[in-house]
Amino acid sequence: MIFPAIDLKAGQSVRLYQGDFTQTTLINADPVQQAQQIQAAGLAQLHLVDLDGAKSGQPENLATITAIRQAFTGTLELGGGIRRYDLAARYLKLGVDRLIIGSAALTQPALVQRLLADFGADRIVIGMDGNHGQVAINGWLEQSQTKMSTLMATMMASGAKQFVVTDVARDGTMQGPNITLLAALKAKLPQATLIASGGIRDITDIQTLQAMGIQDAIIGKALYEGTVTLAALAEVDKCSQND
Repeated sequence: MIFPAIDLKAGQSVRLYQGDFTQTTLINADPVQQAQQIQAAGLAQLHLVDLDGAKSGQPENLATITAIRQAFTGTLELGGGIRRYDLAARYLKLGVDRLIIGSAALTQPALVQRLLADFGADRIVIGMDGNHGQVAINGWLEQSQTKMSTLMATMMASGAKQFVVTDVARDGTMQGPNITLLAALKAKLPQATLIASGGIRDITDIQTLQAMGIQDAIIGKALYEGTVTLAALAEVDKCSQND
């Protein structure tokens, strides 16, 4: 599945460069309208990130997320600061289809185990962001020494199946996805479903990922730079799901 991305900061849609909160570009002051445009183009999946929440661990953009959920009828996945059981349950009750748990997967594994046990691996996705194959947490502000492959194995033992993999150094750079990292993770844990994120430039990058067995991808900056269109993504998405 192809997931266009909307990153939320202070109720607006923005893009960061390499996760740097000081390098912010406004994409759309009305992210609800942006979500409606994505749906109108024929895409039935949307990736949301609460950037403020990723820093604070609180639901900083709850009103906007609620409005997007009401306006977008397709599959909605959300990440950013989900580090408490009650918050995860609140988002799921709100109608969010999939939650991406990032920092908590490393710092609170018991919480993630409980979420997986209660809600299942289809609704709880593990987000792994980092540099040089090692996990970064708390809005990418802290770099750990834990390898992504180690965290993946631990989470799979707890029942996780899906992992969003983001190379922070590639995010927002339009340099292409980190094929080496993704291939290494897929080879080490072939039973995991990887969702590629960070650096994807165009349809060719998506096709490269698909050729190596990674069918799911998150697209952000390429849409706003114009190197790929919603219509083109919808066509690729349609073809992939028909195969």
